[in-house]
Amino acid sequence: MMGTAQFWQQTGLGLVELVGQIAVIVIPLMIFMEIMKDLNVLDRISGKLHWTVKPFGMKPDAVFPLMVGLVFGIAYGAGLIIQAAREGTLCKRDLYLISLFLVINHSVFEDTLLFVAIGANGWVLLAFRFAASILVTWAVGRFLMPAGREDTA
Repeated sequence: MMGTAQFWQQTGLGLVELVGQIAVIVIPLMIFMEIMKDLNVLDRISGKLHWTVKPFGMKPDAVFPLMVGLVFGIAYGAGLIIQAAREGTLCKRDLYLISLFLVINHSVFEDTLLFVAIGANGWVLLAFRFAASILVTWAVGRFLMPAGREDTA
């Protein structure tokens, strides 16, 4: 049986390891994003994929943090969302709607594979989560936080 001190020691080491693993992903992602921004690649991507955030009334700058959060998960996407908030490139409304969307539909690949491993239908799970995230984000953006307030974070 594990003692209290041993439990806290293992918990602390586990947390330090987890933070390290997140940093190994988030820091290169942020550097990559800065390089992409300097080369104007983000502007081109945002311009081509703006239609994905347009129904929510978000700016094109919201595309990249949203896509990173979808693909890599909310923990990794949060690094880009925090950076966008610090730089003031997204208004509070866009930051809130991105976060809301990702809370419902984050880590698409990892979560889906985990649930498929225990017997869930991956396509049904993906479809339901994606539809729920779109519907809730659209409704909140449309009725609770209508576009027009361009306050910065």
